[in-house]
Amino acid sequence: MLGELNDKEIDALLHKQVTGRLGCHADGTTYVVPVNYTYDGNFIYAHSANGMKINMMRKNPAVCFEVDEIAHVFRWKSVIVWGRFEEVDDLDEKQRIMQGLIHRIMPLADQPTDHPSHGITSQEADVGTTVELIVYRIAITKKTGRFER
Repeated sequence: MLGELNDKEIDALLHKQVTGRLGCHADGTTYVVPVNYTYDGNFIYAHSANGMKINMMRKNPAVCFEVDEIAHVFRWKSVIVWGRFEEVDDLDEKQRIMQGLIHRIMPLADQPTDHPSHGITSQEADVGTTVELIVYRIAITKKTGRFER
């Protein structure tokens, strides 16, 4: 049976997952890339080093974001979010978001000593000084969800 997820189910899947796929488009090129994220009910938060996706989102801030949960080929859930890329410049807000990401990601690491990701440092004071870290959010404008069971 195919169906639509309701708002509560959409939010539950966005809260549950850790990795989603970010879609962006600029200068005739579409780019989809996996990113680790957190979700607070209003925004999707993520970070990145400077590169292709950041450059594309700065040119065209309209993005989409997808998460899914696949038990098998005929039992899955999927959510697509549309929104607007917003770069976070305030250092205190960056640190708060990064702490949220670290707390969400690190329990899933194979080893407690694993370095969680590029742009994350063990010294909080390095963020915004010695480590080039781009923290951003997606201001959500629309959400849809589908399932099969």
